[in-house]
Amino acid sequence: MWTGRKPSVHIENIVASASLDQTVDLKKIVAKFPNTEYRPSVFPGLVFRLKKPKTATLIFETGKMVCTGAKSEKDANKAVNKVVKELRKHGIPISNKPVVQIQNIVASASLGGEIDLENVVYKLERVMYEPEQFPGAVYRMNEPKVVFLIFSAGKLVCVGAKKEKEVYEAVEKLKKILEENQLLIYPE
Repeated sequence: MWTGRKPSVHIENIVASASLDQTVDLKKIVAKFPNTEYRPSVFPGLVFRLKKPKTATLIFETGKMVCTGAKSEKDANKAVNKVVKELRKHGIPISNKPVVQIQNIVASASLGGEIDLENVVYKLERVMYEPEQFPGAVYRMNEPKVVFLIFSAGKLVCVGAKKEKEVYEAVEKLKKILEENQLLIYPE
């Protein structure tokens, strides 16, 4: 078995939260930014979209923010700070610097071989596989603390990481575990 293959990993989405430690007048934001979405009868948050980095940031009256759509930790931070900068530039009083925290990273990966899902259940702990319900196995890794969806075609979805570095570590670790248990079959 040749294990020198590098898995390909792509960050699909990063969810970050931020707090301004102050209340924010959402109606004032809507007046200054007509492209924002705000329907308080449906949802209490205002949606502020950026083209670069391509993200959507929810802003709540409490000063809490949730940014989605970033493809890197750096872009998540950049997006939140850009939203705050835009608000200030248009006369919305924001006195504090946002404190940004990554909540979840969603990544996809390909291991370059097929995975024997039937035997994953028997050889690994913390795995759920019910092919009648869902075509992939759910594997919970303790360290780093992430959850994988594992598909027989060698594709993975990784959720729950708080740092990009954790995603790469977790994918490498899972690849090694699958190889050691002869569950990852590479094409000739």
